[in-house]
Amino acid sequence: MRTNISEKTLQDLEFLTVLQHVSEFCISGLGKERVREILPISNKKTLFTELNLVDEYLKSFQSENRVPNYSFDNVTEDIHRLAIENSFLEPEAYLKIANISLTVNEHIRFFKKFEVQFPTFFKLTQKIEYSTFIDDEIKKIIELNGIVKNNASSTLKEIRKDINHVRGKIGQSFSSALGKAMASGYLDDIKESVIDNQRVLAVLAMHRKKVAGSFLGASKSGNIVYIAPQATLSFSREYQNLLYEEKQEIVKILRKLAETIRPFITLIQEYLEYVTHVDAVGAKAKYAQEINALLPKISREKKILFKDAYHPILWRKNKEKNLKTVPQTIELNEKQQIIVISGPNAGGKSITLKTVGLLQLMLQSGLLIPVDERSKTYIFDTILTDIGDNQSIENQLSTYSYRLKNMRYFLRKCNENTLFLIDEFGTGSDPELGGALAEIFLEEFYNKKAFGIITTHYSNLKVLANELENVTNANMQFNERSLEPLFKLFIGQAGSSFTFEVAQKNGIPYRLINKAKKRVENEKIRLDKTISKLQKERNKLQKNSASLEKQKTKGQEHLESLQEKEQKIQDKLSGFQELYDQNQKMLSLGRKTNELLNKYFQTNNKKELNANFNKWVADEKVKYAKKKPLKTTKAQKQKAKIAEKKMQQVIKKVEKEVLEKVVEVRKEKKIEEAKIAKAKSEYVYKINDRVRIIDSNSVGTIDKIDKKKVTINYGFFTTKTSVDKLELVEKAKK
Repeated sequence: MRTNISEKTLQDLEFLTVLQHVSEFCISGLGKERVREILPISNKKTLFTELNLVDEYLKSFQSENRVPNYSFDNVTEDIHRLAIENSFLEPEAYLKIANISLTVNEHIRFFKKFEVQFPTFFKLTQKIEYSTFIDDEIKKIIELNGIVKNNASSTLKEIRKDINHVRGKIGQSFSSALGKAMASGYLDDIKESVIDNQRVLAVLAMHRKKVAGSFLGASKSGNIVYIAPQATLSFSREYQNLLYEEKQEIVKILRKLAETIRPFITLIQEYLEYVTHVDAVGAKAKYAQEINALLPKISREKKILFKDAYHPILWRKNKEKNLKTVPQTIELNEKQQIIVISGPNAGGKSITLKTVGLLQLMLQSGLLIPVDERSKTYIFDTILTDIGDNQSIENQLSTYSYRLKNMRYFLRKCNENTLFLIDEFGTGSDPELGGALAEIFLEEFYNKKAFGIITTHYSNLKVLANELENVTNANMQFNERSLEPLFKLFIGQAGSSFTFEVAQKNGIPYRLINKAKKRVENEKIRLDKTISKLQKERNKLQKNSASLEKQKTKGQEHLESLQEKEQKIQDKLSGFQELYDQNQKMLSLGRKTNELLNKYFQTNNKKELNANFNKWVADEKVKYAKKKPLKTTKAQKQKAKIAEKKMQQVIKKVEKEVLEKVVEVRKEKKIEEAKIAKAKSEYVYKINDRVRIIDSNSVGTIDKIDKKKVTINYGFFTTKTSVDKLELVEKAKK
């Protein structure tokens, strides 16, 4: 596939090392070859398809519906041989082809069933013809162990029947000869042996002429000679003839099978291409799982935002050494088009630049990248790199000449859809002259609206970065006291090279450093001092800012805690108020009832009591209706039904979630119980261990262990039982 990303860029960013790491996860040689040949994908539709395939495969690791397991062999040569007229394959080769056919058809069925979870895989497999014909035809003829079936042809069936018959005769005749020779005392103690797949008698050399048969060899000492009995020789010749006929018939059957599946060669090649592709995709997904990679958002807006990004090769090396890798967050956009990173050597400038380049290159080659899920990026047409000392001995070019040729290539290729990465920009020539030329190059890239990151020690480039609107200075943070790099990128300010400080830390005498300082222009020293001072002040501000942020977080947490307590108090007060109102209502009802009863006791007038009671109930009903009006209209009833239905749906959803949680808990519990049971079954019991017999409540102490039998002391009596019936209560105290 044609791409605008050069071989040099792949080398500069160590892309081939990443491919080597990915290929380690392939299960086939074809898959490894496919991975090692990966290049950036220029067609965006193809690229997004590949990224989505890897993403779906990766997500399946956390799902119950994982991509089905698969294994296959390289049958490329077998397919070429099969294409030749009148040719045939060995049974093992047919089985390999059948296995590939079976695997692909299983994938087609699987992704059709789980289309929602694997939409990209579904589209990919739907383009492949589903056919079990190849597998079925091969399995009709060949057993899974590679033997051609007896019923593959009627002739083969008859031949094998005859072979078994003759084999029986050979066995009978040999047993007869063996019995006679043994009875006559002609045989050695071993009696018989096998030479060239043929049973022979082990005859003592002195009786050689007494046993009729064919001499086939002798022992090293010469005391024993091996003779095939005369009676078995005629049957053996018949047996060999039948074996030859069997072989010829098998070739005939295999040739006919080749003719049957030859029309499907194109489909077999398509199946092989699919499983090879899936192997490569699976390897990418497994590599992504190892380095905690994911698929970031790919934006149409020209922007790179890599949050908490890792360099995957550095991360792997540091992991092997148990070292921490510091993540970087870097952003390029229309207002921050180019970043100029400065600072001391060994501070992490180059690795930051390489991280951005390698991750962008990986993504544009169909690989997931180790960044935070909030990251996003853009697909560039071209990625240009100039990293490291590229002195060319072959072409007799100096570093600077090589870099000038590289800059010429950059200027020709650079446009608004380009990402360029230049390490130690402008070096290799006179600092003033080289720096001036570097300024011009930087302005050209800027005017062409290209995105880029450069690292430099040149002060004039730091100044230019401040002057150009969409170019930003940045530096790698450095501990000014210990002069140790912190490997953290800070955007917005140029970095000091700490040249003299680092020299002093590395043991260069102070008097020599002073001499060097006097030879440098005062303005340059003042600029470097100013930058260094600003960095120190910034570090202090950062510490203060971090402290204030921490205090703010604590204050927020305290405020939330108070609000929570206030809410609880309000809820309690509301409950008390409701209870009080309820009690007052009950008291009011009691007083009214008491009043009606007293009046009835005085007058003994039931009619008046009923009238007053009914009037009171009617008044209370009116009051209740005013507070809670009845839903009498159709619209109100419909609303009530909808609300009830929604409530039922919510209840069902909650019930489902609870049930799912219960199932998960039960699974975890079963796993834990299995672990405990395994630990108990593997436990080696010792004297004084406190134990109980399974399904018993009594606990005793082990007094004696004799292999699988133990004696348990219960205090008043002892008993014996086997170890497998015991349950540990408490280990013996040391």
